[in-house]
Amino acid sequence: MALRSPVQVSSDAGPSSNETAPATKAHAQALARTVGTALVVGLITTMVYTLFSWLQWRSFAVRSWDLGIFTQLAKQYAELRAPIVPIKGEDFNLLGDHFHPLLVLLGPIYAAFPSAFTLLVVQNLLFGAAAAAIAYAACRVLGLPAGALFGLAFAFSWGLQGAVDAQFHEIAFAVPLLAFSLTAFLRGQWIFCTLWAMPLVFVKEDLGFTVAMIGIVLACRSRKPLGIWLAVWGIGWFAIASLLVLPAFNPDDRWAYAGSIDLPGLLEEPAALFQPEKGLTLVLLVVASGVIALRSPMALVLLPTLAWRFVSDNPGYWGHTWQYSAVLMPILFCAGLDAIRNCRTSRIQWVQVSARMAPALVIVTALALWPQLPLASLASAEKNFPMQRSASAEAALASVPAGSLAESDIGLLAYLVNRTTVYWLGNQNPTPDYLVVDLNSGGLPEDCRSVGEVAARLHPGVPFQTIYSRDGYEVAKRIDRP
Repeated sequence: MALRSPVQVSSDAGPSSNETAPATKAHAQALARTVGTALVVGLITTMVYTLFSWLQWRSFAVRSWDLGIFTQLAKQYAELRAPIVPIKGEDFNLLGDHFHPLLVLLGPIYAAFPSAFTLLVVQNLLFGAAAAAIAYAACRVLGLPAGALFGLAFAFSWGLQGAVDAQFHEIAFAVPLLAFSLTAFLRGQWIFCTLWAMPLVFVKEDLGFTVAMIGIVLACRSRKPLGIWLAVWGIGWFAIASLLVLPAFNPDDRWAYAGSIDLPGLLEEPAALFQPEKGLTLVLLVVASGVIALRSPMALVLLPTLAWRFVSDNPGYWGHTWQYSAVLMPILFCAGLDAIRNCRTSRIQWVQVSARMAPALVIVTALALWPQLPLASLASAEKNFPMQRSASAEAALASVPAGSLAESDIGLLAYLVNRTTVYWLGNQNPTPDYLVVDLNSGGLPEDCRSVGEVAARLHPGVPFQTIYSRDGYEVAKRIDRP
């Protein structure tokens, strides 16, 4: 039997312009459809998350003091000042808490739109950009319909939903940087992968190890020294941040979170490493990626974040809630795409089958998890984002004059930042002009049931008069000042 080459070689010097023009046009149209699909996924992501954030904001749902902290940072940067954040303490420079100089980008945005809600929108836009990047990569690997659904599965994954529910954190910038870097990795664009990964070291100090792992995986895949250079960059900046910058700005002259790494405790009790919360986080990571992500070396990039979380003695780091898993999502989904693409060419039939089934499993898992995640609350917005106390909260805020010195619990903390210098009442603070509390939010000193009792506990001997009290919101004014 004669062998026939699959490629027909023409005797012509090359294809005619009539042949290449339709091909070029078809390619351009396909690219436009892919880009358009990715942009739609990004837009949907931003819009849905911003709706959720707006419902939180107008119903005065505040998850922690973090939104107020980062709003004060943005306000300082907007005024071209050092990031002194009174919520953390008198004259506290937030660069002594975590190493996040990239947050200086919030300054001009906050200057244009001075509100804590601005930070929520910024985070949602950044997550939308990441979703567009993942959707674009998925469409190239899976085709348009499946790629769009894969991108939406990433966009509304449990890690990102937890971050949006917890409101703004610095990792908002890490999510798109990781998405851009790792999708460039998928395309074999090693320089772009490196360039997008490099700024991660300026988002948070621990991401230096993540950058280093990206470099190691890049070096192995590309066989180029660029990856080794990226690994050195990541480790070097972690050392600079944790050994020099953070101690220099921290009031205790140390990296504040070094003590939470409990390696001696784990050596004494290794069973502590296997807490149920840690196991659930790992299970969710595996099922959310359709299991197949574990077949990609890119999954190794998950390890630095999981390592510091699981060896910490802080239980808040172990579980699947809050913002801690958001940085894992772009790594996980890109590893899944990498594995799907590679497994398609396997000579083992069951591996090929797993590659075909994985996208559907990712999408089905995302749908199955949805009812348990924060966005499910949108189905009953009136119940989950009650407005009964909103008018009272606004009246309480209005009773505090602009420019005054205020002290507050987390209830109205973020809402006071733009108009006042505000402190969190859990610290040792200067005596304020106004004391603002939300009796329903918790966090008050023990046994205190009114703003007057809080004032007596925190500032004994200083006279305060309650000037507002309604629906749990109370405001007291220091009366020895005009």
